[in-house]
Amino acid sequence: MDAVPSKKTRRIRREEKTIAAMLTLYCNKHHNSVSKKLCPSCSELKEYALKRLHCCPFQAKKPTCANCPIHCYNKEMREKVRQVMRYAG
Repeated sequence: MDAVPSKKTRRIRREEKTIAAMLTLYCNKHHNSVSKKLCPSCSELKEYALKRLHCCPFQAKKPTCANCPIHCYNKEMREKVRQVMRYAG
């Protein structure tokens, strides 16, 4: 899981855009952030999610995280992402 792919797949690029959009919606509403600027907590979560996404061993065949056999988020971050997805999804 440590290897970072040299070329992003369309699936990975779409997931990057999705997590960024969801975090923006969530942060604007819950942390009073302005426009697309994220608060430090949401910025940290975004960086964590992107790092995990780029290290995903499935890449183009990546399932949704809920259906993935590998749970690569730590418990705290997984709960934070769930909150974001519940709100923005």
